Amino acid sequence: MSKVRSIIRLYTEGVSKQSIGDRTGLPRNSVKKYIRLFLASGKSPQEIQLMSDTELEQMFLDMVPRNHIENDLRYQSLEAFFPTMEKALKIRGNTKEKLWEQYFEQHPAGYRFSQFKHYYLLWKKVRNPVMHIEHKAGEKMYVDYAGEKLKVLDPETLDITEVEVFVAILGASQLTYVEASYTQQKEDFINSCENALHYFGGVPNAIVTDNLKSAVTKSNRYEPTLNEAFRDFVSYYSMAALPAAPYKPKHKALVEGAVKIIYRSIYSTLKGNVYSCIELLNSAIREALEAHNNRPLTGRPFSRRQLFEDTERHFLHPLPEKRYELKRRYIASVMKNNYVCLAEDKHYYSVPYHFIGKKVTLLYSQSEVEIYHRYERIAVHKRNRHLFGHTTITDHLASQHRFMSDWNPDKFIERAAEVGPQTKEYIIQLLNARQHPEQTYRSCQGVLSFSVRAGKERLNNACHRALQYGDYSYQTIRVILEKGLDRNVDDQQHVDQSMPPHLNIRGKNYYR
Repeated sequence: MSKVRSIIRLYTEGVSKQSIGDRTGLPRNSVKKYIRLFLASGKSPQEIQLMSDTELEQMFLDMVPRNHIENDLRYQSLEAFFPTMEKALKIRGNTKEKLWEQYFEQHPAGYRFSQFKHYYLLWKKVRNPVMHIEHKAGEKMYVDYAGEKLKVLDPETLDITEVEVFVAILGASQLTYVEASYTQQKEDFINSCENALHYFGGVPNAIVTDNLKSAVTKSNRYEPTLNEAFRDFVSYYSMAALPAAPYKPKHKALVEGAVKIIYRSIYSTLKGNVYSCIELLNSAIREALEAHNNRPLTGRPFSRRQLFEDTERHFLHPLPEKRYELKRRYIASVMKNNYVCLAEDKHYYSVPYHFIGKKVTLLYSQSEVEIYHRYERIAVHKRNRHLFGHTTITDHLASQHRFMSDWNPDKFIERAAEVGPQTKEYIIQLLNARQHPEQTYRSCQGVLSFSVRAGKERLNNACHRALQYGDYSYQTIRVILEKGLDRNVDDQQHVDQSMPPHLNIRGKNYYR
């Protein structure tokens, strides 16, 4: 209709029909036809400009002679079939070709397949007008999950596991990425999005998602609330997140169409095959995916891959040097020995001594632990899952500083000597058992606390027994006292036996 408006405007300005045809790109006969209809309508150019495209189109249709195809009984029977066809196409497995076969059985004198499709598209445009979106290169990546799941069979247990199928597509080139994952949870979803970026070899300006919980915690038409982990992911890759509006699949119609296409191009290839693990399934998907991306597009002499290489690759932003790692958050207090404990691993990490007693935030991934105090990062460690172990940076320790005067080796040895010689020797061995004495300060404090709860004599005997075992820890002394092994310390039969395990044994009350 914009060309029709241009024809009318140029005609009223006195431009020749030949020049109008050259400017609008329409044949001269078409120009003549629209000028003739304009003159027959009796409307002024100003009235034409005020009319909407739909009203203008309807005006010209009403002026067309009634011997048009709509008067053809064949077409009328075809048009009556289209509403049924539109509903049927929403059901997976139905195609235009199948529905044409049904139509042709009912109307043997009806239209052949090519005209059947042509008239259906014309009818659909009038019934369901949609806006055509021109996708810019490097602008958006659309992601979604296929509704139909794939299956993995365990060869040993014969258990069948249904797996999700993730689909991502670039807007301009329609280059597609597909992979299987066990769930749609945020770990798997973010990992799939990241794998798609690495498959494309770059980062677009924005990612368009559905309103799944892995991406959006609270959907809203105007300002959806993003999942914290997903927001961190898109921030790491410098992308904008654009969740589709609720119940608006047309906002991500490109990936919806891609899902339908992979049902035919990838699912059909995998059909009938049995995969024993998700890795083998993804390998088969990748092979079928390459064939899909390298197949020429319908009616075009190039494939998705060729279009991507020619028009979109150089518009993508470069990938970061390191892959994104999902991080979790934990808040803890720094202990007196300037360590902080990550509860999930029961492992201790050092922080600078002047943060003792402060609340800190631990952000940890699979490989790294970052420690923050009031938005300032104060320490970084490689993650260590050794139970009750200590990861230390020497510069964080401060044995010589004034505020550590009560927690140093000399003080602990001096206090142990007041209990007895065996206790003193045990504390010395305990201090030497670790790379840094600061790591044992809490253990020393715990051992010496038994002098109040169990008495100095029993503690000294317990240290004597522990020296015989050659085992140096707070737990060792606790178990010896609980089981009464501090008695008869000169009896050598206990030394030949294995050391009791460090368990929270509820035994004798050693306070009595």
